[in-house]
Amino acid sequence: MTAEQHEPLPTSAVRVVLVDDHAIVRQGLRSILEREPDLEIVGEASTAAEALAVTERARPDIVLLDLKLSTGADAEGLELCSRLTERCPGPAVLVLTTFLDDSLVVGAIQHGARGYVVKDVDTTELLRSIRAVARNESAFDSRSAAAMARSMRLPTDQPSFTERELKVLELLARGLSNRDIGSRLYISETTVKFHVRNIMRKLDAASRAEAVYEASKLGVI
Repeated sequence: MTAEQHEPLPTSAVRVVLVDDHAIVRQGLRSILEREPDLEIVGEASTAAEALAVTERARPDIVLLDLKLSTGADAEGLELCSRLTERCPGPAVLVLTTFLDDSLVVGAIQHGARGYVVKDVDTTELLRSIRAVARNESAFDSRSAAAMARSMRLPTDQPSFTERELKVLELLARGLSNRDIGSRLYISETTVKFHVRNIMRKLDAASRAEAVYEASKLGVI
C-alpha cells in the first residue's frame, strides 16, 4: 500500500485555486486534480490581480502558485504569496514552479508559502504535496529542500536536538505526514506529534514549514 492510499482524506473537498500565466498548464493541472474526489478546483488566474480577485471570491483552502507570472522579475510572485497568506482567513500557498533557485525557495517560505514543488514531479508527488499542505503540513520535494539548506549559513548559536528529533526533522523536510514519520521511525503518531512540538518550540517556529526553514538556516538539515 502506498502512502497516498493510506493517508486519511479530508471529510470535505479541498478547495484549490490555480495561478499560472500559461493556460495550457492550468488546463493540465485541472484535468489531473479534478479526477481526485477530495480536491475541487474553484478558480483560476493568470496574473496577480486576477489571483487576488478570485481568491477573495472563491475562498480556497489552497492556492497552487507559479512564482513566474510574467517575463519580469520573481518579485511579483513573492509579493503575491505574501498578500495571499496575510489575509485572514487566508489560503495556504503551495508553490509549483519550473524554477529551482535556492533564493526563490527560501524567499517563498519567508513570504508565507507552506511548500515548494518543481513542476516536473510526478502526479503522485504533486497530490501528496497538496494533501500535506491541506493538513497544515509542509511540502517540499527533495530538490527544493536541498536548495533551501544550501542557501543558509550556520550561525554561531543554535538549539540542541536529540537524535530522534533530528530524524523527525529530516522527514519533515521531505514533507512526510506524522503518520508516515511514525511508520518510518517505528513510533506512534502521538510520539511524532510530541517531537514536532518540541522541535517547533526549540526553533521558535509557528508552523512545520517554518520549522524546516529555521532548521535549514541553522544547518541542522
